[in-house]
Amino acid sequence: MGLLSAQQESEVMAEINITPFTDVLLVLLIIFMILAALVTPPGFEKELPNHAPPSNQQNQKHDDIDVEVNDKAVIFVDGTKTDAKGIYRVMYDASRKKPGKHVAITADTKAPYGVIIRILDAAKEAGLEDVGFVTS
Repeated sequence: MGLLSAQQESEVMAEINITPFTDVLLVLLIIFMILAALVTPPGFEKELPNHAPPSNQQNQKHDDIDVEVNDKAVIFVDGTKTDAKGIYRVMYDASRKKPGKHVAITADTKAPYGVIIRILDAAKEAGLEDVGFVTS
């Protein structure tokens, strides 16, 4: 009996201990998760689509509040020309004419982001929650 146990002790252990390997993988996973959080840029990183006028006017909904912005930050709300300062008044008037309607923003790619943010803020202040960007 003792001979059998002595023979088992002298044999090479054929099992692999994966505990250190698992520890290393978990540490690497944590490092990559931290680096991924640090590398992603914060803030509003949105590329606006090119402005292309629709080929067919009948496809547009007439119930929407159409907002167009050109590269010189001139804003048109349902055909009414305004600027970034007057957008709050014009958006309020448009919301009274068409309450609860969708706001469709069409902007030039070179339009300043600050103007787009002001339009979003003016829509929110006017009580219009359904806002979207028109793409071509």
